[in-house]
Amino acid sequence: MNQLQKQVIGLQKKSRDRKQSGLFVAEGLRLFAEAPKDRVEKVILSESFARERQAKPFLRDYTCETVPDYLFESISETKSPQGILGIVRQFQYGTGDLMGNENRPFLLVLECIQDPGNLGTMFRAAEAAGVTGLILDRNTVDPYNPKVVRSTMGSIFRLPFVTVEDLEPCIREMKERGITFYAAHLAGSMSYDEADYRGGCGFMIGNEANGLKDATADLADCRIRIPMAGRVESLNAAMAATVLMFEASRQRRY
Repeated sequence: MNQLQKQVIGLQKKSRDRKQSGLFVAEGLRLFAEAPKDRVEKVILSESFARERQAKPFLRDYTCETVPDYLFESISETKSPQGILGIVRQFQYGTGDLMGNENRPFLLVLECIQDPGNLGTMFRAAEAAGVTGLILDRNTVDPYNPKVVRSTMGSIFRLPFVTVEDLEPCIREMKERGITFYAAHLAGSMSYDEADYRGGCGFMIGNEANGLKDATADLADCRIRIPMAGRVESLNAAMAATVLMFEASRQRRY
């Protein structure tokens, strides 16, 4: 295995490598095109992709490394590689970056989310709903996991987020800034569509199987629930987060 293979495979498969290097992989033409140019450290192309005429104008601003198709396939995380990936520098945000450019911050707080697809979907839905920032606890899947990055469909490049060791001090800091927090909870005392989200607000979403920890839910100003018909007990975590965020988005338009 050469050095390039070792680096890319490490970034694709190991959270430790991503954390130590401060890098991650953006694979595929659309995702690579979304990456800010000033954060792209290296571009790797397969020989087949490099020969395609349409690739040349798109890549004129980059210095690219071309590798044989078989080598590209060995470092790719997708079943049908498109032949392009970028090694990108991770973002460094602080809690102040989550507040947006208005006086009504809109946050999503995630605890112990384990499924990369769920996390990526939440990023994408959060951007669409107008969320100003995300707070992730340290037990949530690495946001730079390649499956998460692909699932965000580029939202990870545009939406500020922080990962914190302990949610409690972060949430308390945000509450001091006037943000009201709502915990999605099966024992919620209020239906989600009865609350007022027009001011600074944040939704707290817990683990797919177990929900929020009691200590975390206790930090919320209010526990809310999504009423269910039929015999359904709860929604998928990403779906529940999306329902809540778009209700807030609806209210905040008026």
